[in-house]
Amino acid sequence: MVQSVPTEYILWNYFYDTCIPNWGRYLFSFLSYALIGYLLIELNNIFTIIRMRASVQTAIFFLLVSVSPCLYTLAQGQLNAVVMLCSLYFLFRSYQQSPASSNLFYTFFGIGIGSILFPKLTLMAPLLWLGAYSFQSLHIKSFLASLIGWGLPFWLLLAHAYFYGQMELFYAPFIELIQFQPFDFTFSNQQTAFLSYVFVLFIVSASHCVIAGYEDKIRTRSYLQFLIYFNLYIFIFILLQPNTYHLLLPTLLIGVSILTGHLFALTNSRSSNLFFICTLVSLCLLFTYNIWTLL
Repeated sequence: MVQSVPTEYILWNYFYDTCIPNWGRYLFSFLSYALIGYLLIELNNIFTIIRMRASVQTAIFFLLVSVSPCLYTLAQGQLNAVVMLCSLYFLFRSYQQSPASSNLFYTFFGIGIGSILFPKLTLMAPLLWLGAYSFQSLHIKSFLASLIGWGLPFWLLLAHAYFYGQMELFYAPFIELIQFQPFDFTFSNQQTAFLSYVFVLFIVSASHCVIAGYEDKIRTRSYLQFLIYFNLYIFIFILLQPNTYHLLLPTLLIGVSILTGHLFALTNSRSSNLFFICTLVSLCLLFTYNIWTLL
């Protein structure tokens, strides 16, 4: 039996205990991954990140999730991944839009929703602003719209907390946002093995995007470059705060899956085929190791 990940987040505990029945925790986890898989396909079809209509990124995401038993039960990580994927959609949609206020509003509205359950998701905001700046869609009006979008969920939370006399629910995200664990770099053997595997996938696929970037359109290169920074940011965050491993891992797998799908779908050389075989064999070995540790 896969144990649920312990959490210290008050609002998540409140939502998890009062809104989700015991029988639904695996079901909602499955549904959240199904939604993520569908959104990954739509994201590629709309913005043509892989230069063709493909579902390889979804297949890679499902494979990576399947080898990590800690992701089987519902946790903040799945919901964070869903809202972040929606935020990426609106951020990419704002590319070179002069009236980009509405898209950045929805981008940060998703971040605000996720931050209520996992407050440190707010720390992703500077990266999204840099992404909007690189997409030439960050202006004074769009910046103010992003602040309003982030703050709207908290205004709704304030109304709920004030009406029911539970103001501690409103204060909790801000208290949790400024609390950090010591930089101890402590990971279990399973976490170290899986992160190392995912990091290798990231390095190889990101290198391919940089080296072969001339084959993509300028717009696609901008998207891929942002995803590289996006994944690197999450890697560093997890490394500095190991307690966020389970919370940020699904979001990390989204970006890595897109980059890896771009690599496997658009290359057909001997070295890429060999790397593909090695990744599948390593994935099977990693899955066997993780299952063995649960026995």
